[in-house]
Amino acid sequence: MTTANPIIEIDSKYGQSIWMDNLSRDLIASGELAKLIHSRGIHGITSNPAIFEKAIAGNKIYDQAIKAGIEAGKSTHEIYESLVFDDITKACDVFADVYKETNGLDGYVSIEVPPTIAEDTETTISEAQRYFATIKRPNVMIKIPGTPEGLPAVEQAISEGINVNVTLLFAVQAYIDTAWAYIRGLEKRAAAGEDISSVSSVASFFLSRIDVNIDDQLDAKIKSGISEDVASKLIGLKGKVAIANAKIAYQHYLEIFSGDRWQALADKGAKPQRLLWASTGTKNPEYSDVMYVDELVGADTVNTLPPNTIEACADHCDPASRIDANVDQARQIIAALADDDVNIDLDAVMAELLAEGIDKFIKPFESLMESLETKVKQLATV
Repeated sequence: MTTANPIIEIDSKYGQSIWMDNLSRDLIASGELAKLIHSRGIHGITSNPAIFEKAIAGNKIYDQAIKAGIEAGKSTHEIYESLVFDDITKACDVFADVYKETNGLDGYVSIEVPPTIAEDTETTISEAQRYFATIKRPNVMIKIPGTPEGLPAVEQAISEGINVNVTLLFAVQAYIDTAWAYIRGLEKRAAAGEDISSVSSVASFFLSRIDVNIDDQLDAKIKSGISEDVASKLIGLKGKVAIANAKIAYQHYLEIFSGDRWQALADKGAKPQRLLWASTGTKNPEYSDVMYVDELVGADTVNTLPPNTIEACADHCDPASRIDANVDQARQIIAALADDDVNIDLDAVMAELLAEGIDKFIKPFESLMESLETKVKQLATV
């Protein structure tokens, strides 16, 4: 059964916040972003290098600011940062009321440190510090990849009171490591006598990319001339692994954020680091376009949706608390990947997706810098 606005029901009845995975100057300047907060119940927004490449490249709305940067003698990278920081700051202001009304639970705007430094802990820390200090908004979140090199940066940033969105999480173990990095950061901050009640973090757990990768492997095996029984088993796993993986991660969330170690921080006002479902636009047209929403509704989580999925969800999502349902079945799905007749190495898949994920942010970042350099040269001669 659908409601007038399932997105608002997901938030008000089931305790999951819906954020949008998209940001551009047009969206802010037109008033559309403010409208989405009220009409669609959007409670936060995320950005990444791929989103900014689409927003800035070939968009004349940025030309005046680019010209001003040229006249001020800024480098192309400095101009890029001025454009992005301005968009993020203005978006933070649009969400300021949401931040206040939810007592700092929602209303966040995420900006990612350069993807080229994903494997450089010290530079990630210094960039997170600089971004947070430059934007100067309590509701900005700095995105740091959940790489082995990124997690010490997460811990340090949290200890300094910097809100962090840990991105590119695929493996359950990577999520567990992220949660403990957050807790250690809070413990350091509390030990220094600093307030921990205003620090916030989310752990962005990616979904659709997992199914794309594993479905491709399953399809290849199905076409390889296997028996009908095995083929049926493989078909039964298609489109199921990402959601199963997320459900298992959520069980770890419940465990980590209910123990004595966490409770000591909660007593000082700390907020749990919520799991955030990312990469939630369905890639396979054979699947429901809201499968990564409907199947993962649950308390104290966030789902960040691309614009098309927001509209699809507003139209036909079927809200119910499902994140805790069929957990044993989820474990069986993950276990089945290791069966001899399936033989898919989930750890290898997750490692591959993490490497691809970083690359998918580096390439548009470099492409954006190239197109911006071209635009700077064009506008400099006008």
